[in-house]
Amino acid sequence: MSLQDTTKPRPAFYPQAPRIALGVEYNGYAFKGWQSQRSGVRTVQQCVEKALSKVANQPIAVMCAGRTDTGVHGTEQVIHIETDIERSMYSWAFGANSQLPDDVSITWACPMPGDFHARFSAIQRHYRYIILNRKVRPAIKAGQVTWFYHDLDVTRMQAAAEHLLGRHDFSAYRAKGCQAKSPIRHISRLQVERFGETIHIEVSANAFLQHMVRNIAGVLMTIGRGKAPPEWAKTVLETRNRSDGGITASPHGLYLTGVDYPQPWQTLIETARTGFWKT
Repeated sequence: MSLQDTTKPRPAFYPQAPRIALGVEYNGYAFKGWQSQRSGVRTVQQCVEKALSKVANQPIAVMCAGRTDTGVHGTEQVIHIETDIERSMYSWAFGANSQLPDDVSITWACPMPGDFHARFSAIQRHYRYIILNRKVRPAIKAGQVTWFYHDLDVTRMQAAAEHLLGRHDFSAYRAKGCQAKSPIRHISRLQVERFGETIHIEVSANAFLQHMVRNIAGVLMTIGRGKAPPEWAKTVLETRNRSDGGITASPHGLYLTGVDYPQPWQTLIETARTGFWKT
C-alpha cells in the first residue's frame, strides 16, 4: 500500500484540519518515558512523531491520553494528530509501523470530530501492575514485570485496596515532584488478583498523579508481605505526606491498558480497535 494513498471522502464531522486518533502499543523498558525531552534521549513520543512525520512528509505533533514514565509500558495508549495531509487510515497505521522500532506499534487509526482531544476528552484511564511473586528472578519476562520474592497475601492486599476507592486527596501517593495542580483523584476500581505466580493490580481512575499507581503498588506489597496491616493504606492516605508512603514500586510492571471517552467518541474508538485489521 502506497503511503500516498488518499482517504475516501471525508465524513461530515471532519473539521477543516482533520483530527485522527490512533492506538499505540509499546514496551517501555528501553524508553525514558513517553514525553519528548530536550536532551534528545529516546522516548516513545519522539519515535511516534518521527514515524508519522515520515508518512505525512511534514512534521507531525501528537497529543497523548496520559504520559507514562521511564520503563512503563502501554498496551492501549491513545493519541491524536491534527493534519490536512490526505492519507487513508491504513496508510497512517501501516506507514508509521514501517518506520517505528520493534518496541512500538500503531494498533489502529480512525478519524475523529474536531472537538475530540486524546487527553482532555478522556474520562477514565486504566492501568495494570504485574508482580511476579516467586523466589527466582525472571528471565523471559525481565523488564516486563516487577519481581518480588517474598510471599504476598492477596487477601490482605485487596482489603487494603478497599480503603483507597473513591474520591480522595492522594498527596501521599504521588511523586514529590508531581506538577499536577490538584491531588484529588477518584479511583473507581482497585482489584488485586493472583494468577499462579503472577499478581495483577488493576486500577481505574478519572486521572492519575505522577507515580500514583507505583506508590499504591508499593504500599500494597508492604501490606501483602505482612509488614503492615491493611488499614495502613488508609493511614498513609490521610497523612497526605509522601514520605509516609513507603517505597515506590518498580516501573517495569506497570502498563497503561486503556482510556475511556464519552459517547460517541468511545464507539468510534471501539469500532476501530476491534475491526481495524479485519476489513
